[in-house]
Amino acid sequence: MSGALEFPDLRWMPPDVQDVDAVLAHEWLVTNALGGYASGTVAFCNTRRYHGLLVPVLGGRGRAVMLGRLEEEVRVGESVFRLSGAEHPDGLDLPGLSLLRDFRVEGLLPTWEYEVGGARLVRTLVMVHGENTLFTIYRHLAGPRLRLRLRPYPAFRAHDTAPDGSEPPAVPVRLLDFRVEMQAAPDAPPLRMRMRGECERAFVGLPCRSRPLVYRVDRARGYLESDRLMSPGYFECTLGPGAVVALGATVEGWDRLDRDPEQVIALEHLREQRLVDRAQEAARKGPPARLVLAADQFIIAPRNRPADEAWARATGLDARSVIAGYPWFTDWGRDTMISLEGLTLCTGRAREAAAILRTFAHYVKDGLVPNYFPEGQDAGVYHTADASLWYFHALQRYLDHTADAGLLRELWPTLKDIVEHHLRGTLFHIHVDPADGLLSQGAEGFQLTWMDAKVDGWVVTPRRGKAVEINALWFNAVSLMAGWARELDQDPAPYREAAGRARASFNRRFWNPNTGCLFDVVDGPEGDDPKIRPNQIFAVSLTHPVLERDRWAPVLGVVQELLQTPVGLRTLSPHDPDFQPRYDGDLRARDAAYHQGTVWPWLLGPYVRAALRRGADPAELRALVASAAGNELALGHVPEVANGDPPHAPAGAVAQAWSVAELLRALVWDLGEKGG
Repeated sequence: MSGALEFPDLRWMPPDVQDVDAVLAHEWLVTNALGGYASGTVAFCNTRRYHGLLVPVLGGRGRAVMLGRLEEEVRVGESVFRLSGAEHPDGLDLPGLSLLRDFRVEGLLPTWEYEVGGARLVRTLVMVHGENTLFTIYRHLAGPRLRLRLRPYPAFRAHDTAPDGSEPPAVPVRLLDFRVEMQAAPDAPPLRMRMRGECERAFVGLPCRSRPLVYRVDRARGYLESDRLMSPGYFECTLGPGAVVALGATVEGWDRLDRDPEQVIALEHLREQRLVDRAQEAARKGPPARLVLAADQFIIAPRNRPADEAWARATGLDARSVIAGYPWFTDWGRDTMISLEGLTLCTGRAREAAAILRTFAHYVKDGLVPNYFPEGQDAGVYHTADASLWYFHALQRYLDHTADAGLLRELWPTLKDIVEHHLRGTLFHIHVDPADGLLSQGAEGFQLTWMDAKVDGWVVTPRRGKAVEINALWFNAVSLMAGWARELDQDPAPYREAAGRARASFNRRFWNPNTGCLFDVVDGPEGDDPKIRPNQIFAVSLTHPVLERDRWAPVLGVVQELLQTPVGLRTLSPHDPDFQPRYDGDLRARDAAYHQGTVWPWLLGPYVRAALRRGADPAELRALVASAAGNELALGHVPEVANGDPPHAPAGAVAQAWSVAELLRALVWDLGEKGG
């Protein structure tokens, strides 16, 4: 290890522990590079059905909440203190808040410090990298001896299944000394738990049903929110000053739990230090270093898909993908390609970038990169008009960083296939219009662009026709193909011709003199759409900008005036009658606002690049990106979205890949020492 971590611990303590809403709004997240995770709140109280201490990916099933929560009780002399919290139908029960003296995220590890009866007790959570294993580690720092009792509550349900408050299922329990094994179904992996430490310890098989639990965030989002869990018993141990004990949980073999708790922490910190050490120099300290660590949590080896494993074995290559966001997203093609530069290339992980590009090339079908992979399923879903075009952008960024001509040559047949399918037409009416060379898309009932909200059959922003960013991406893709063709001694003429026609038509068709910026869609079912949206920035930000240079300034001026906020870009002008100022409520209300004014942090990445091309002040842009990076739901992460109106409260998924990736990329490449 090269010394102490060069980035500071991230600390958050409530100014007032009685302000429970603020405490419960602050969440933590740790992941395991397989798509699994552990997540909860600073108060150690679950507020979502997704929260849990061990939420692994189970082959053929997707992610499941295996260990939902722990009840923790500390006895010092005759006094008893409870640390964990819960919400019940009759109110909140958060006894540990008044005992909490410090909460911090040490690297990636959430850590709590409590004062209980004069004793100082620290709890740290670690998910083992590349395993479905969690350790909850307790260290007695100082003070009198104490007795620690830990009662685990397994859940055994899919993480996106809303609990309905019914009685928990009866699950067989096997007790083996200090070890407990529970298996919910014959074809499901067992949950194994064990307490380990050099101290007196025992397991008491005394089953117990929890009181009814309420998940307040689910309630606010319009879902069922009442849960009941069953515990098989409790672990108990005695700790003196300096003692360490860990409760391990896994869905793998018992040997995974036979580890020294202190070594588990030390190895994870060593891994984190190496992540920071190999990142670009501008990303090795301060806020960029925190984003480097956040980026690590999205890169996965998708072992739950047999096709990936079979392909990897056959080729001798690594399969890699990107979780679009936690807790509910899987891996999405569009999000992966947009995120690739920030997650992998800014962080010195070019080999994983190549593995991601190869993995998705393996799944190209009918000229389309998968939109996403459904939870627990092996096959991708392909209703997207832009993921395939973002693939060209991602590859170009990879080649700029690595000059890996071998990968370009390997992928060339796939790239040609994608372009040819778009020229002659493919699924969902995705095709180049022979009349003007612009790319058109749209099929009834499908949402094909990144503005993809759909609920109860209602496509909120269908954008059928020729969408502005789709055509900016198309021009960029065929322009890149012309250059790559020359490098590979192929004929560049067809790609040059396609690019020339697209550029001429784009500048003729998309300019809207009434707004001084670009139409969002032309040739839609109702004609040309003049709504002012951020999609037009891609006509300036991509490697090959399709928009004529003399129109960059007015476009960026409109975006800055109407869409820019301190935490990202609005998806619709606030002057538009369809503008929605808040992203909250039930699913229908949220989807109605998703791209109708809601702010997206990831859009600051292309906005910064476009603004710098226009001549904007790098210092002002740097402050803007820093502001967005600090608007957190999960501490140390950047959320999916924020409200369209001030104060722009964060919302959506607590940690989003492209939010982290694009802010990191902007800070490191565009606004770093060599940028701006």
